[in-house]
Amino acid sequence: MGHLDHAAFGWLTPVLSYVMACIGAALGLRCTVRALGATGRSRRNWLITAASAIGTGIWTMHFVAMLGFGVGGTDIRYDVPLTVLSLLVAMVVVCAGVFAVGYGRDRTRALLIGGLTTGLGVASMHYLGMAAVRLHGDVVYEPARVALSVLIAVVAATAALWAALNIKAPVAVTVASLVMGAAVSSMHYTGMFAVSVRVTPSGAALPGATAMQFIFPLAVGLGSYLFLTSAFVALSPTTGERAASASAQQPGESVTGRRPARTV
Repeated sequence: MGHLDHAAFGWLTPVLSYVMACIGAALGLRCTVRALGATGRSRRNWLITAASAIGTGIWTMHFVAMLGFGVGGTDIRYDVPLTVLSLLVAMVVVCAGVFAVGYGRDRTRALLIGGLTTGLGVASMHYLGMAAVRLHGDVVYEPARVALSVLIAVVAATAALWAALNIKAPVAVTVASLVMGAAVSSMHYTGMFAVSVRVTPSGAALPGATAMQFIFPLAVGLGSYLFLTSAFVALSPTTGERAASASAQQPGESVTGRRPARTV
């Protein structure tokens, strides 16, 4: 068995990956809260933004953590199409879960369906990302820990969506995001601790790209997207603020809300 190192750069990659998970969760929750207060096209757009934020945050968390992953006795490469597919799966499945909550009439049922869908999407992203790993040897998984990682993903997703439905205060959303980030990180490392590698020494070149050639630039790009979107959401007026502004701008209104009588 090859020796597995999950933190080749020390605490840098675990901490940075946790921060990315928290940012994605916070942005996703804020957008979901905005969506629930909107209607029509505005609700749809906010939900799409929420799904892209959560999906991007989770994917970035996973592959930033993978920058610190190493196996003794073999190099590691990543299959580019599978890696991109894992990102698309994360966004599409999370989008389905968020839309189930955003448009569901029965909130309890929508929450359960959305949490299950989103959690399975997170787990699918993780194991698709692991399937993209190329090394000299065979990757083996411990079934019990894999099942536990999927359970953590479903519970974390359900808790995050519950928070979006029930928590409105910014401070509470921040706390929920920190918890969600911890849950996503726990899911990742639980899945990683389920891995063992039987190394087969070889001098042959591995197919695919190195983490620094492909994953690092993409993670930086997606991280920038999260930061810019966070700034946009922070500067966008809420539904209540827009309503108050529209009311204040109505001409000819008296303090009682009635138009003054016209004089002849």
